[in-house]
Amino acid sequence: MKTMRAAVLVTQEGRVEIRSDIAIDDPKAGQVRVRVTHCGLCHSDLSLIDAAFPCPLPIILGHEAAGVVESIGPGVERLAPGDPVVLTPCPPCGDCYWCVRGEAQNCVNALGIQTNSFADGTTGLSMDGKPVYRGVNVGAFAEYVLVQESGAIKISADVPLEVACVIGCAVQTGTGAVLNTASVEEGATVLIMGLGGIGLSAVQGARLAGASRIIVSDPVAERRDVAKRFGATDLLDPTKQDVAAKARELTEVGVDYAFETAGFASLVQVGLAATRNGGSVVCVGAPPLDESIQIAPAALLTISDKRILGCVLGGCNSLREIPRMLSLWRAGRLDLEGLITARRPIEDINLALDDLRASRGVRTVLSF
Repeated sequence: MKTMRAAVLVTQEGRVEIRSDIAIDDPKAGQVRVRVTHCGLCHSDLSLIDAAFPCPLPIILGHEAAGVVESIGPGVERLAPGDPVVLTPCPPCGDCYWCVRGEAQNCVNALGIQTNSFADGTTGLSMDGKPVYRGVNVGAFAEYVLVQESGAIKISADVPLEVACVIGCAVQTGTGAVLNTASVEEGATVLIMGLGGIGLSAVQGARLAGASRIIVSDPVAERRDVAKRFGATDLLDPTKQDVAAKARELTEVGVDYAFETAGFASLVQVGLAATRNGGSVVCVGAPPLDESIQIAPAALLTISDKRILGCVLGGCNSLREIPRMLSLWRAGRLDLEGLITARRPIEDINLALDDLRASRGVRTVLSF
């Protein structure tokens, strides 16, 4: 067991506490303990901190991380101390109903995103002798994390960990939503609503897929400019334009695919209005639990043949996708550095949260 420093959410009042008295267990069979070096700040973390989603307390959030393996438990074969790794909130077991069907994002291990604990109910974390939960199945706003062996994917030693960490959530989710969940084909038209880290990754996914028109919508001009650099063809300001009407005008019939990446249920409705008959709306963001959408099945689905698709971590098997995305980065086809607009030490996490609430920048990477 080690004692470590971590940013802990003790009460859902919008702030986290930097503590130095968190105990973390030694790795058990099939587990590894990773020394975290960098962790991206995701909107899902903010949603839990600001109580848009309920969560058990106290909890260590942070799930978009990279670091170095510090120690391994019995039976671990793929990793060794000293290995640089990227962490994933959906560690595939390889054997469950979903894994054997090629749906690793729905693996039984992914249930930890909801329970914030391992399958046996433990967390390996404690404070004052009481359990601390591992947020979003990782708990990486901390010096160390405990994960299943498949939750840490080895990468080359020459890859900067502060860059690689954003693959853990933003890039897997956004790029994967386009390439895996929607399977966007070459020449298709897409609309991406919301240009945070996930939305901008979706823009890059659409470019990789060969989409002929990549329409983006976000109220922040700075983010629209980044989207243009990443390959967006049409930039819309939803505070000044009817996004659905403009998307239909630009494509004549409506887009083939619409992606809601900001976490607002109302944007799913916009996506339905913007897509052509036979088109698809992909729900990538995580709206608050009290938000809902209204659908007239006959008018919107039965007659129009439109589809609504869910999306967990971009439909990614992290064991495959993280190396693939790093290969695309090396080839200059995937921009990871461009997503990172701020770097802060973990002590400044509450300032970084304020930036995220105000939509300043795109991705903040916290360091330890």
